[in-house]
Amino acid sequence: MNTIINPDRKSWSEILKRPTFTTASLESVVKEVFDEVKENGDVALKRYTEKFDKVSIDNFTASKDELENAKKVVSDELKAAIELAKNNIEKFHASQKIEKKVITTANGVECWQESRDIEKVGIYIPGGSAPLFSTVLMLAVPAKLAGCKEIVLCTPPDKNGNINPAILYTANLVGVTKVFKVGGIQAIGALTFGTETIPQVYKIFGPGNQYVTAAKQVALSEGIAIDMPAGPSELLVLADESANAAFVASDLLSQAEHGADSQVICVSNSKNFLQEVEREINTQIEELPRKEIAKKAIENSKLIYLENNKDILDLINEYAPEHYILAVKNEDYYLNGVINAGSVFIGNYTPESAGDYASGTNHTLPTNGFAKAYSGVNLDAFVKKITFQKISEQGIKNIGNAIELMAEAEGLQAHKNAVTLRLKSLK
Repeated sequence: MNTIINPDRKSWSEILKRPTFTTASLESVVKEVFDEVKENGDVALKRYTEKFDKVSIDNFTASKDELENAKKVVSDELKAAIELAKNNIEKFHASQKIEKKVITTANGVECWQESRDIEKVGIYIPGGSAPLFSTVLMLAVPAKLAGCKEIVLCTPPDKNGNINPAILYTANLVGVTKVFKVGGIQAIGALTFGTETIPQVYKIFGPGNQYVTAAKQVALSEGIAIDMPAGPSELLVLADESANAAFVASDLLSQAEHGADSQVICVSNSKNFLQEVEREINTQIEELPRKEIAKKAIENSKLIYLENNKDILDLINEYAPEHYILAVKNEDYYLNGVINAGSVFIGNYTPESAGDYASGTNHTLPTNGFAKAYSGVNLDAFVKKITFQKISEQGIKNIGNAIELMAEAEGLQAHKNAVTLRLKSLK
């Protein structure tokens, strides 16, 4: 890892750059696939699945038999783990429901807000070297709680045309309505336009590689909402000598193994501690099955030493990490100063992996600095907020003149007249 000592503020933007990641160069490929999916539907899906996934699929729909067989294949131990995670995710996201509350803004004027589910949502689940069945929980559980009528899941098939059993089992467990064996750009295109088999949805959720990310951006330009802009996974750990270097190294590697373009950063006010962390990384990485991927990610990663607490806090908020682990004595100072972060993990016994799987919070989070303006996925992501108002005769008398004056000042006479006619009728 690159070690940086007391960097000047002027250099922070350069130091904190993410690994190069741009979707612009991929847009022509995405648009080509989208155009064909829009024009030729399932025929295009079949062609691109053969081209990109190297498998011929005649029926994209996962059958009831496949869903039932997944129950037999997944071990009882894994089923129990999935059930535990599901329950915790349900508890946490159910707490985000907001009850209807009628507010009287003036005598005779009542206003309130109600949530309505997004009727059709699509969730994309990567299924390559790391089939993310945990993401099925993170997306389908809140979708179900929100009341979404259709939850459509797309995931790429393996070389035999099958879906990972854990993905199928989890999808069935949480109430996904339809599961399809299609991945990549073509899956996002299908959810955007609809085909003979796959229904169009109103919003698309889920992580993916650079092609999926670019496809989601193009889907947005086609009028389909997406959860958030996405990029490679990232983690920042703030730790001092009260932390455990082995724990910190394991957390850094847990994100580094996601992909070669992932980025991990460790910030500390102790040079000795950073050296311990680096030694631990070099030891632990050799034991990882995905060590070649992790090693490439570590090349993009940094150990940063800063002396001053305010500088440390400012640097972290400037970076706006997707995942932020806080393992320091002066915990309250940093917690009170958190402004930009996707999800925060506090203390020596709170690994980032907990949020990825079973603590209850959502692991679909803003990356690439988008935590400055975006929240991670939560219950609100699956609903629209509709406002309501009801005004009585007394109410229109109370606010009517203000409306007339404001409308007239803006030169909108018809707006004024809509109030004036009502006021005259009450005289």
